[in-house]
Amino acid sequence: MEMSIEDLGWNAYFDAVWNTEDRAGCVPVRVIAQQRGLWRVTGDFPECWAAPSGKLREESECGGTWPAAGDWVAAELCTSDAPAIIQSVLERRTKFSRKEAGKRVSEQVVAANIDLAIIVAALDHDFNLRRIERYVAQCWESGASPVIVLNKSDACSTKQEYIDALANISLGAPVFALSAKTGEGVGVLEASFVKGQTIVFVGSSGVGKSTLVNRLMREDRQATQAVRGKDSRGRHTTTAHELFTLPCGAMVIDTPGLRELQLWDAGDGISRAFADIEELATQCRFRDCQHESEPGCAVRTALESGLLDARRLGNMRKLERERVFLMRKLDPEKQHEHKNRNKILFRAIRQDAQSRRKLKT
Repeated sequence: MEMSIEDLGWNAYFDAVWNTEDRAGCVPVRVIAQQRGLWRVTGDFPECWAAPSGKLREESECGGTWPAAGDWVAAELCTSDAPAIIQSVLERRTKFSRKEAGKRVSEQVVAANIDLAIIVAALDHDFNLRRIERYVAQCWESGASPVIVLNKSDACSTKQEYIDALANISLGAPVFALSAKTGEGVGVLEASFVKGQTIVFVGSSGVGKSTLVNRLMREDRQATQAVRGKDSRGRHTTTAHELFTLPCGAMVIDTPGLRELQLWDAGDGISRAFADIEELATQCRFRDCQHESEPGCAVRTALESGLLDARRLGNMRKLERERVFLMRKLDPEKQHEHKNRNKILFRAIRQDAQSRRKLKT
């Protein structure tokens, strides 16, 4: 089925971005998949493969933007069987990112130009509220609206308990309980989708993202595997980021399960994901309250009364420390200041220790 760029999500925003430069000889196309250094693209023509231009490759190696699933790019189409040539990546409206796995400090864009970021969690032994909080923070940072989907409801007799547990962390994000396996509740989720909307599914391996894509597509487009019985941990089945057009006209980007989600520049996302704690903090007596032992601390009061879960506060602090550490790595000046502060602190500790030894002697 041939589609127009409007069907693929092209709108006034991208039209304005396109007109900021002279793109003679190029047409707007959308990236729907990546494989072995090539990108699968489509637009006002049947989908085809595309390769990066030499200039784009050089810019990307120097820190420029590399195409990701969901990106709009300017490409030159070839009349032969040769792949199209991607000349540039249009400025993204939104993006879901994470820190690249491993020691390297760089951004990995999971999906670009998304409207909804659906966090898929399974109602089994691998369910983890703290992990969902992490995903919610990065979803808010992406610029897309987060949605939480609790999959495998057919195998859970206490799903309402899980829904209730999410009430204190979803903070306005819709929550759907469904079974991708049986189809129960999937229609309710799909009814919230809009034609031309781009949705990304994120979550750990084994939560059923690909099974849900197959259910929404009305056909088996993605391979699936069963999880390990002893701990409900999943195995990687989806190995690429790929965009599918649903029968309802919305588009879904399925992503490989993430073993870990290290946040990327998620300061605003953390604030929104933990807006309840941020609101409590405004009621503290001291503006710089650390919520430890200060008098008049509204956060401590909420903890003592049971209004706030200590594990939620601990997770917010953990994510904030992770963010600050990442920012120091990205900003050499801040990293230098941090090292200098540590040198001064350690020097003071050594001097204090020396003074104590002298007093003892």
